[in-house]
Amino acid sequence: MAQVRLFASMREAAGRAHDEVPGATVAAVLDAAVERYGADFAARLPQCRVWVNGEPVDGDSPVGDADELAVLPPVSGG
Repeated sequence: MAQVRLFASMREAAGRAHDEVPGATVAAVLDAAVERYGADFAARLPQCRVWVNGEPVDGDSPVGDADELAVLPPVSGG
């Protein structure tokens, strides 16, 4: 299972900062996360960037047990 790290509003939507989520690809992991965390998480996900092991990826990218998938919502500053 991939190690999933959630930041800012995604952490709030999921109710946790990290979790282990099954899936062989980024898209499969995110689908499983949506099932686990619900509608609020799903609604915020399209605005997020996803990185695996510190590199930006797309949904078809493979994910292994040793990989860390980070879900990063947009950042605002001032």
